[in-house]
Amino acid sequence: MEFIWILFAFVCGLAVKVINLPPLIGFLLAGFLLNYAGLEPSNTLDSLANIGITLMLFSIGLKLHVKDLLKREVWASTLSHIGISTILFAGIALLLGTLSLPYFGVLDFKTAALIGFALSFSSTVCIMKLLEESSELKTRHGQLSLGILVMQDIVAVVFLVAATGKVPSIWALGLFGLLLIRPIINKIVDKAGHGEMLPLTGLFLALGGYELFYLVGVKGDLGALIFGILLASHPKAAEMNKSLMNFKDLFLIGFFLSIGFTALPTLSMVGMSLIITLVILVKFALFFVLMTKMKLRGRTSFLSSIILSNYSEFGLIVVALSVANGWLEKEWLVVLALAVSFSFVITSVLYRNVHRMYRKNKDIIRRFESADCLSEDIFVQPVNSDILVVGLGRVGRGAFDSLKGLVGDTVAGMDADRNRINQMQAAKENVFYGDGEDADLWERLDTSRIELVLLALPATEDTTNVAIQLRKANYTGQIAAIARYQDEREILINSGIDNVFNFYTEAGTGFAEESLALIRPLESAVAA
Repeated sequence: MEFIWILFAFVCGLAVKVINLPPLIGFLLAGFLLNYAGLEPSNTLDSLANIGITLMLFSIGLKLHVKDLLKREVWASTLSHIGISTILFAGIALLLGTLSLPYFGVLDFKTAALIGFALSFSSTVCIMKLLEESSELKTRHGQLSLGILVMQDIVAVVFLVAATGKVPSIWALGLFGLLLIRPIINKIVDKAGHGEMLPLTGLFLALGGYELFYLVGVKGDLGALIFGILLASHPKAAEMNKSLMNFKDLFLIGFFLSIGFTALPTLSMVGMSLIITLVILVKFALFFVLMTKMKLRGRTSFLSSIILSNYSEFGLIVVALSVANGWLEKEWLVVLALAVSFSFVITSVLYRNVHRMYRKNKDIIRRFESADCLSEDIFVQPVNSDILVVGLGRVGRGAFDSLKGLVGDTVAGMDADRNRINQMQAAKENVFYGDGEDADLWERLDTSRIELVLLALPATEDTTNVAIQLRKANYTGQIAAIARYQDEREILINSGIDNVFNFYTEAGTGFAEESLALIRPLESAVAA
């Protein structure tokens, strides 16, 4: 049976990837096809799905800082959106009921409000996958979206406690003691090393956090998130997240398959779910208006609103609970499952083209900006810089340090990770915060003095986009980039980048030449 799941997931995932769509769309399709073929889900599939979600929330915690949740644009946007959208969606549901549409006609204000509340949440799974695939977790809109998702999870916990009547145990107060044992947790991670024990430690902490919270009557997923947050400032947090990434992605396939097993839809169910899917336009508009009113830049608001414009797996939990209590008909679970699936597809397709959409419509979008944007969104022009390194991860930081040793302070660095920039600025480094794919940034920065831009970004598509932005902003200097594979190198060269450094091949060449210099300095000098 497990092989059949893998077979369908592989074939459907590969099929949609061939036509340049995210594999998760194929996994959703595979679930519905398996259901249509008459196969029954097992407890194994549910277990895989639950482990995937737990690891995903743990990973979110590893990248999140509590202070980000306290920002007004995060908590105020979240609570305002949930409140307003619940009322709006409930009103739309009642209006559709007056038209005698199937499943809507029997709704009263209470049940319509429950559906509106379920639709107000955005999908953590879908959004995390898209942000990771596009390497935008650390960007301004990526961190904003993550903060909103976490705030939504907190609201979800409160709702489940109120709806089920399950008050946490008195022992739940002991969870505050986790702050006291944080040094012990950090010590465990230190001792785990860098090999196979590191992902195992991550699995232990994620699942252990889930079980600990569940035992005291608190939503287990929140426990995984909290344990991740406790480790967010640890030096190995990023390494642990990377070591868990493949495990998490494999387990999450079980989640996408399980959605298709909800029930077999009828034609009328598909029609009603498509109508509900159209309501994400309202969701997008509401997010965009609220964020611009919070003085966020038009680009940040637009990108965040696009990626948050989908329906959540938590909505299925709300509806399932309502069905169990007799508040809604069981058909609503199928209708909402379809709407969630359709919204995943739409968000995935739109977000693949979101930067192109912004460039095309930026003049219209920027009309909604406040005159005084938040201080975090103000660009700082690098002073007296001839060389700019974009992306200060391991490769970019190494290039930045090497160039600084060669040409001094005429090299500047830029990165979309605010925490990384703050740390480097505290060390008096000539760096500044900025997202390389931000068209506004390149328009506002004076690049006339910059002779060379090094793009040390992990994704080929991101590198290509930045090169396009630079040329459109009338940058006339040289552009260099890194690539991991030969086919990526060819794509980057064809996009107008002047020089592409093949990370694996040329790193090996450099390693060989420098090592040869230890025993044969003259031959090494000739080779150079």
